[in-house]
Amino acid sequence: MGVVAKRSSMTFFSDGANHYSHRVRIVLAEKGVTVDIIDVDVDHKPEDLAELNPYNSLPTLVDRDLVLYQSNVMMEYLDERFPHPPLLPVYPVARAESRLFIYRIERDWCRLTDLILMSTDSDGVTQARQELRDSLIATSPIFSEKDYFMSEEFTLVDCCIAPILWRLPQLGIELPAQQASSMLSYMERLFGRESFQESLSETEREIGL
Repeated sequence: MGVVAKRSSMTFFSDGANHYSHRVRIVLAEKGVTVDIIDVDVDHKPEDLAELNPYNSLPTLVDRDLVLYQSNVMMEYLDERFPHPPLLPVYPVARAESRLFIYRIERDWCRLTDLILMSTDSDGVTQARQELRDSLIATSPIFSEKDYFMSEEFTLVDCCIAPILWRLPQLGIELPAQQASSMLSYMERLFGRESFQESLSETEREIGL
């Protein structure tokens, strides 16, 4: 009998070092979902995972007969399945805008984060690091207007941004206090949330030490 077959609740196969897994763990913590989180060694994945997910990829979320293996689909599913607190706006226009923000974060910040962490091209990494740092500094003034990203409420957009900002020491990026003061205050608000602290894997906790 496999790992999942023995479990009656929701199961989340997670990479404790990966920001895409982290964003889903933040949503799970925000919703207070009872979930079995399996911290997977990416070099020794359990057989169950290949049976469940045709791509044998992380993260993977299993809820009874449903298997999801794309982080944004997981986040929206969890937001609909556990509606309180809501992490997407109610109205279609605002929901579309939130999805577009997430798309832009992935095209810009997630792409650069992945390049810095995984590329073997040292010049490319240096360039990506500078580009990400500059982009974060340029975006900082947005956070002086509202507590969270373009919103007074914590949303799925923040769930996508928080794992990247938490990894800045790992990425070799330090934000200047004067130029990025609003961004740094936003980071304090994010990291101070109980759900964020609950979401951290052992590997991620070490980043903040």
